[in-house]
Amino acid sequence: MSTTKKIAGAVLAAALGVTTLGACGGGDAKDKTAGTSDAPKSKTVTLVSHDSFNVTEAVLKEFEQQSGYTVKVLKSGDAGAALNQEILTKGSPRGDVFFGVDNTLLSRALDNGIFTPYEAKGLADVKPEYVLDKEHRVTPIDSGDICVNYDKAYFADKKIAPPQTLDDLTKPEYKNLLVVENAATSSPGLGFMLASVGKYGEEGWKDYWTKLKANGVEVVDGWEQAYNERFSGSAGGKKAKGDRPLVVSYASSPPVEVLYGEPQPAEAPTGVATGTCFRQIEFAGLLKGAKNEEGGKALVDFLIGKKFQEDMPLQMFVNPVTKDAALPELFTKHGVVVEKPENVTPEAIAKNREQWVKAWATLVVK
Repeated sequence: MSTTKKIAGAVLAAALGVTTLGACGGGDAKDKTAGTSDAPKSKTVTLVSHDSFNVTEAVLKEFEQQSGYTVKVLKSGDAGAALNQEILTKGSPRGDVFFGVDNTLLSRALDNGIFTPYEAKGLADVKPEYVLDKEHRVTPIDSGDICVNYDKAYFADKKIAPPQTLDDLTKPEYKNLLVVENAATSSPGLGFMLASVGKYGEEGWKDYWTKLKANGVEVVDGWEQAYNERFSGSAGGKKAKGDRPLVVSYASSPPVEVLYGEPQPAEAPTGVATGTCFRQIEFAGLLKGAKNEEGGKALVDFLIGKKFQEDMPLQMFVNPVTKDAALPELFTKHGVVVEKPENVTPEAIAKNREQWVKAWATLVVK
């Protein structure tokens, strides 16, 4: 999903999922009460997030009306930048809840002690495989799979079967076809590198990238350049005359190509190589030192509630984590189910990420 994730939103012109959501439901008068020391029972609750957070206004309004709280959303760049700011302000947070730390950054957040444990109401409805912190310092909110996407028309025209696995990408028929993002500067780039670590282990992932480099992999700085400029299968890539029919993106990208297509196609023009995926899980947590702790708890409960979970797929192009949340038809018709994504534990990522990225850069970029 990280964030971080820009899970496929605005594929035509902008990064995935990035929309503008200000202080929804609250005017200036209400916002002035946020964080004032003489208002211990403030009715404003502040959510600190990365830029990709979004929610339907009516869904947020319903929560505000039922809870009595006004929600202020403080967007703070990408997930890594937002987390860094909370670590720097530990104990005196800028808000009450932080949303957007994912499993690639989780151990760093927990080790820095920025969250207060809280077992959210409704946590029993969350699929257990997403509950990575048994102390409940963070609550899982969404998941998304970073995967290689392919241009269906290219492979049909060439009469070549599209790749389905990581191993396939090293084969001669896919030489000079794949574009990936830099693991040091991009969330999907990092996720794809971690997929190789999960698949081949500490002993094998470097050899895998040596093979990919020999097979002509192209590396660019970020998702926007890779997907909307270099990838031949996206609407943006077609306009930019991209010539790479394979790209690291998300499993949710094909439904978005349908949603934003002009005219809207009956079938997604892109597919997903389901054997190439790494699963991102995003979390929210009650910030230690929150001025409105009760409001923060209510907000975390809302984020795993059915209304928000079912609203989320078409707002942020990620998957719900609760058992009873239904996916929209756009996802069920044009999306794919990734049965066995690669995973690396947050502890292993925290311990090795810096050295893995340096080794990757030495192998692939230099």
